[in-house]
Amino acid sequence: MSNERLRAAMAGRGWTYADLALRVEVDPKTVERWVNLGRTPRRAAALRAAEALGDDVHALWPALRQPRAARAVSPDLVTLYAQRSDVPVSVYVDLLAKARQQIDVLVYAAVFLHEAYPRLNDLLRERAADGCAVRIALGDAESLQVKQRGREEKFGHGIEPRCRLALMHYRPLVGVPGIELRTHGTTLYNSLYRTDGEVLVNAHVWGVNAYGAPVWHLRRSGERGMFDTYTESFAAVWETAWPVEG
Repeated sequence: MSNERLRAAMAGRGWTYADLALRVEVDPKTVERWVNLGRTPRRAAALRAAEALGDDVHALWPALRQPRAARAVSPDLVTLYAQRSDVPVSVYVDLLAKARQQIDVLVYAAVFLHEAYPRLNDLLRERAADGCAVRIALGDAESLQVKQRGREEKFGHGIEPRCRLALMHYRPLVGVPGIELRTHGTTLYNSLYRTDGEVLVNAHVWGVNAYGAPVWHLRRSGERGMFDTYTESFAAVWETAWPVEG
């Protein structure tokens, strides 16, 4: 089956197989197979092609949206996503909505949550009003670690304003009973989205933007498992973080 969406995207730019191949750094025959045979490229090549075409990678290749099944090497492991962009926003929202005791978020910015779900602050207020303790730790835009991450991910100074934007999104929650907001300057090895006994871990890979790095969904199955490892990591960072004043 041919890939008509890809064919149309290329036609819209007046590109041949060779034109797209040059930008993606593959053989023109490879692009031809993507179009005429409906082949799905490797994720890295698909991302480069989508960026070059100005199109959505999952619209061009829907198969890349499906999370791959993970071999259960840990009883805590629920699902493994090849990259953060594969995780539906509904997964984050559903986890937050069912939290009853604890919500912990450790990120540098993660502004995609507010952008994809504008009611995020309202949801956090609702959870706090029902007795759920909410802790949000954002990256300090002035910290050396944030600036270094920008260089490593080839983001330049882009990550610093995103940290400031994230703080702007969450600042209305300062002073809300049950919600604490802090900034941190740690080297962020993983972004964490924890609710009660579950956590989404966005692993960070050198030179890769967070949306392109893997995410594993963990559920606590017992003491000293993977879930506990990450929640203890959050606690350690939280102790070093600075409260955001109103």
